[in-house]
Amino acid sequence: MKSPFGVATDQSLPAASNTNIKLIHLPNINPPIKLDSVEKFLTDYIETYKHHVKDTILNQVLPNSSRIAGVVIDMFCTTMIDIADEIKVPSFLFFTSGAAFLGLLLYLPKRYDLVGKEFVHSDPDSIVPSYVNPVPTNVLPGFVFNNGGYVSFASHARRFKETKGLIINTLVELESHAIHSIFKVAEGDQSDQPWPAVYPVGPLIDTKGEHQVRSDRDSIMEFLDDQPPKSVVFLCFGSFGSFDEAQLKEIAIGLEKSGHRFLWSVRRRPPKGKTEFPGEYKNYEDFLPQGFLERTKGVGMLCGWAPQVEVLGHKATGGFVSHCGWNSILESLWYGVPIVTWPLYAEQQVNAFLIARDLGLGVELRLDYVYGSGDFVSADEIERAVTGLMDGDSEIRKRVVEMSEMCRRAVDDGGSSSTSLGSLIKVLSQNLENN
Repeated sequence: MKSPFGVATDQSLPAASNTNIKLIHLPNINPPIKLDSVEKFLTDYIETYKHHVKDTILNQVLPNSSRIAGVVIDMFCTTMIDIADEIKVPSFLFFTSGAAFLGLLLYLPKRYDLVGKEFVHSDPDSIVPSYVNPVPTNVLPGFVFNNGGYVSFASHARRFKETKGLIINTLVELESHAIHSIFKVAEGDQSDQPWPAVYPVGPLIDTKGEHQVRSDRDSIMEFLDDQPPKSVVFLCFGSFGSFDEAQLKEIAIGLEKSGHRFLWSVRRRPPKGKTEFPGEYKNYEDFLPQGFLERTKGVGMLCGWAPQVEVLGHKATGGFVSHCGWNSILESLWYGVPIVTWPLYAEQQVNAFLIARDLGLGVELRLDYVYGSGDFVSADEIERAVTGLMDGDSEIRKRVVEMSEMCRRAVDDGGSSSTSLGSLIKVLSQNLENN
């Protein structure tokens, strides 16, 4: 499906080069009139593709394959469960975020049945079964405060249980509480419908990142090669992460005051009202304090794009100031690099809460920062968080190193995620035998 937001979603897809994977581009459809929530808009847009998906399976997939093992959907595509049911094959949800956030979505319908409305910002902390601690209202994703967004996600979550399996990009060792809470929800369900199996198969990480190789990679890696082990704090805020120039200047002041070496991926904020990726700065001096580049020469580097996985895997990288996207969290844990939490949008605030408060694997800078809200993080806050992060003997650093080892064992032969993936493959194979 083409993105309804005008943003390319298929740039350099590694799957395209794999002859076992066929990408079928569906016809373009005009998106619906924009509604009061992105979630409702996206849900309605995907609904319009339903007949195209069914037609594609019947006329392009089935003629070339006598049997289908299953249909895999993401959290916005629950309408496609109907198609799987029609062609009598099981559906599976692939959930790209963590089990705790999945648990939050499963909690929404039950809460709505009791309360009958969305959250308001003055609500007290919530007892959400997939989190160890009560969840503050100010770290909940923005869609729960919008009726259209709340109802859309609650509707999707109700349908998750119609699938045969929940495939989650996480590992039991990281989110044991959340995964067990999902089993408890299933046990307490009074309906006759059996609950889907849960398959934690993560962390799923592209450690090679070959499709992202760019010319500025060499200068970044050369800079890191010249730094002592675990001495560099890496700042990177994801594909859509950017700040205004006043906030960028404050980050620069905080970094300089901390005295630590740094690699900072800086992106220019897109024009207001535009849905597009942030741009690159041609001149960093537009926002930096006077003389900053000279004073930090050799110990700090600014760049636009950065090869995040490679940077996190470099021996010089000792800390990560992150937007707390789930992929970034898993990548940092894989390489044993502790995080400073600076969430921006989507479910990143509640991810930051999970990492800093529930799991003790990150240093809390902010949990409730919201992109575009006018919030401002001071240089003193940044200095304090970076200094706390780069403490070589901190308990958080030790816990992250231990979790790194657990992540690697989980996907090794006989590990928890490897075994879970094997169970999923067995179920898919049985489906083929039965069809």
